Amino acid sequence: MDIIIRRAQPEEYETVGELTAQAYLGDGLLDFGESDEYLTELRDVAKRAAAAEVLVAVEGDRILGGVTFVPAGGPMADIARPGEAEIRMLAVAPEARGRGAGETLVRACVDRARTTDNCARIVLSTQRTMHAAHRIYERLGFTRTPHRDWNPIPHLDIMLLTYELPL
Repeated sequence: MDIIIRRAQPEEYETVGELTAQAYLGDGLLDFGESDEYLTELRDVAKRAAAAEVLVAVEGDRILGGVTFVPAGGPMADIARPGEAEIRMLAVAPEARGRGAGETLVRACVDRARTTDNCARIVLSTQRTMHAAHRIYERLGFTRTPHRDWNPIPHLDIMLLTYELPL
Protein backbone atom coordinates (compact mmCIF):
# COMPACT_ATOMS: atom_id res chain seq x y z
CA MET A 1 0.00 0.00 0.00
CA ASP A 2 1.19 3.54 -0.75
CA ILE A 3 1.78 6.32 1.75
CA ILE A 4 -0.56 9.25 1.09
CA ILE A 5 0.05 12.78 2.41
CA ARG A 6 -2.99 14.93 3.12
CA ARG A 7 -4.31 17.49 5.58
CA ALA A 8 -5.24 16.13 8.98
CA GLN A 9 -8.99 15.98 9.54
CA PRO A 10 -10.50 17.35 12.79
CA GLU A 11 -11.53 13.86 13.90
CA GLU A 12 -7.84 12.85 13.60
CA TYR A 13 -6.39 15.68 15.68
CA GLU A 14 -6.32 13.72 18.91
CA THR A 15 -4.61 10.75 17.22
CA VAL A 16 -2.03 12.97 15.51
CA GLY A 17 -1.36 14.87 18.73
CA GLU A 18 -0.84 11.70 20.74
CA LEU A 19 1.36 10.17 18.01
CA THR A 20 3.51 13.32 18.05
CA ALA A 21 3.69 13.45 21.84
CA GLN A 22 4.59 9.76 22.12
CA ALA A 23 7.25 10.03 19.40
CA TYR A 24 8.94 12.92 21.24
CA LEU A 25 8.61 11.18 24.61
CA GLY A 26 9.78 7.81 23.28
CA ASP A 27 12.85 9.37 21.69
CA GLY A 28 13.74 11.22 24.89
CA LEU A 29 13.36 14.62 23.22
CA LEU A 30 11.51 16.32 26.08
CA ASP A 31 13.85 17.34 28.88
CA PHE A 32 11.08 17.20 31.48
CA GLY A 33 9.37 14.03 30.21
CA GLU A 34 5.65 13.81 30.95
CA SER A 35 5.78 17.14 32.81
CA ASP A 36 7.35 19.04 29.89
CA GLU A 37 5.25 22.09 28.94
CA TYR A 38 5.98 21.47 25.24
CA LEU A 39 3.96 18.25 25.45
CA THR A 40 0.79 20.37 25.55
CA GLU A 41 1.85 22.08 22.31
CA LEU A 42 2.62 18.77 20.63
CA ARG A 43 -0.82 17.40 21.52
CA ASP A 44 -2.76 20.54 20.52
CA VAL A 45 -3.25 19.79 16.83
CA ALA A 46 -6.44 21.88 16.66
CA LYS A 47 -4.42 24.97 17.65
CA ARG A 48 -1.76 24.19 15.03
CA ALA A 49 -4.35 23.51 12.33
CA ALA A 50 -6.03 26.87 13.01
CA ALA A 51 -2.77 28.74 12.38
CA ALA A 52 -0.89 26.50 9.92
CA GLU A 53 -1.30 23.34 7.86
CA VAL A 54 -1.08 20.00 9.66
CA LEU A 55 -0.25 17.17 7.27
CA VAL A 56 -0.46 13.46 7.92
CA ALA A 57 1.11 10.44 6.28
CA VAL A 58 -1.48 7.70 5.99
CA GLU A 59 -1.48 4.16 4.76
CA GLY A 60 -4.98 2.86 4.34
CA ASP A 61 -6.80 4.10 7.43
CA ARG A 62 -3.67 4.22 9.61
CA ILE A 63 -1.85 7.47 10.44
CA LEU A 64 1.90 6.91 10.23
CA GLY A 65 3.10 10.41 11.05
CA GLY A 66 2.47 14.11 10.93
CA VAL A 67 4.09 17.49 10.43
CA THR A 68 3.12 21.14 10.71
CA PHE A 69 3.79 23.33 7.66
CA VAL A 70 3.90 27.05 8.42
CA PRO A 71 3.63 29.06 5.19
CA ALA A 72 5.36 32.44 5.23
CA GLY A 73 5.43 33.14 8.94
CA GLY A 74 2.38 33.35 11.12
CA PRO A 75 1.81 32.56 14.78
CA MET A 76 3.20 29.02 14.51
CA ALA A 77 6.57 30.15 13.16
CA ASP A 78 9.58 29.84 15.44
CA ILE A 79 12.38 31.02 13.15
CA ALA A 80 10.83 31.87 9.77
CA ARG A 81 11.52 35.36 8.51
CA PRO A 82 9.64 37.17 5.75
CA GLY A 83 9.86 35.09 2.57
CA GLU A 84 10.35 31.82 4.46
CA ALA A 85 8.11 28.87 5.25
CA GLU A 86 8.81 26.61 8.22
CA ILE A 87 8.53 22.92 9.08
CA ARG A 88 7.58 22.09 12.67
CA MET A 89 6.84 19.06 14.82
CA LEU A 90 7.72 16.26 12.38
CA ALA A 91 6.91 12.91 13.98
CA VAL A 92 6.57 9.34 12.75
CA ALA A 93 5.18 6.46 14.79
CA PRO A 94 8.01 4.15 15.91
CA GLU A 95 6.51 1.14 14.13
CA ALA A 96 6.32 3.09 10.84
CA ARG A 97 9.90 4.39 10.80
CA GLY A 98 12.24 3.48 8.00
CA ARG A 99 9.40 3.22 5.48
CA GLY A 100 9.63 6.73 3.99
CA ALA A 101 6.81 8.45 5.87
CA GLY A 102 9.08 11.14 7.37
CA GLU A 103 10.78 11.92 4.08
CA THR A 104 7.44 11.99 2.26
CA LEU A 105 6.08 14.47 4.83
CA VAL A 106 9.13 16.73 4.43
CA ARG A 107 8.86 16.56 0.62
CA ALA A 108 5.20 17.60 0.88
CA CYS A 109 6.22 20.64 2.93
CA VAL A 110 8.87 21.56 0.37
CA ASP A 111 6.31 21.24 -2.44
CA ARG A 112 3.90 23.49 -0.53
CA ALA A 113 6.63 26.06 0.11
CA ARG A 114 7.42 26.13 -3.62
CA THR A 115 3.81 27.08 -4.37
CA THR A 116 3.61 29.70 -1.60
CA ASP A 117 3.73 33.26 -2.96
CA ASN A 118 6.96 35.13 -2.26
CA CYS A 119 8.53 32.16 -0.48
CA ALA A 120 12.28 31.98 -1.13
CA ARG A 121 13.24 29.22 1.32
CA ILE A 122 12.01 26.73 3.86
CA VAL A 123 13.55 26.54 7.33
CA LEU A 124 13.36 24.29 10.35
CA SER A 125 14.74 23.68 13.82
CA THR A 126 15.81 20.27 15.08
CA GLN A 127 17.38 18.82 18.18
CA ARG A 128 20.99 17.64 18.15
CA THR A 129 19.93 14.04 18.74
CA MET A 130 17.42 13.79 15.86
CA HIS A 131 19.95 12.05 13.60
CA ALA A 132 17.41 10.25 11.39
CA ALA A 133 15.68 13.57 10.70
CA HIS A 134 19.02 15.24 9.93
CA ARG A 135 19.72 12.53 7.34
CA ILE A 136 16.34 13.19 5.69
CA TYR A 137 16.91 16.95 5.57
CA GLU A 138 20.43 16.61 4.15
CA ARG A 139 19.32 14.01 1.58
CA LEU A 140 16.69 16.50 0.37
CA GLY A 141 19.23 19.32 0.01
CA PHE A 142 18.76 21.23 3.26
CA THR A 143 21.94 22.75 4.66
CA ARG A 144 22.85 23.66 8.23
CA THR A 145 22.58 27.32 9.21
CA PRO A 146 24.54 27.46 12.49
CA HIS A 147 24.22 31.26 12.67
CA ARG A 148 20.46 30.73 13.22
CA ASP A 149 20.74 28.05 15.92
CA TRP A 150 18.73 29.08 18.98
CA ASN A 151 17.74 28.06 22.46
CA PRO A 152 14.01 28.10 23.34
CA ILE A 153 14.79 27.99 27.08
CA PRO A 154 17.93 30.09 27.58
CA HIS A 155 18.73 28.91 31.12
CA LEU A 156 18.91 25.27 29.91
CA ASP A 157 21.19 23.64 27.35
CA ILE A 158 18.54 22.98 24.67
CA MET A 159 20.26 24.48 21.64
CA LEU A 160 18.25 23.78 18.51
CA LEU A 161 20.05 23.30 15.22
CA THR A 162 18.64 24.99 12.13
CA TYR A 163 18.49 24.02 8.47
CA GLU A 164 17.31 25.78 5.32
CA LEU A 165 16.49 24.89 1.75
CA PRO A 166 16.49 27.67 -0.85
CA LEU A 167 13.61 27.21 -3.28
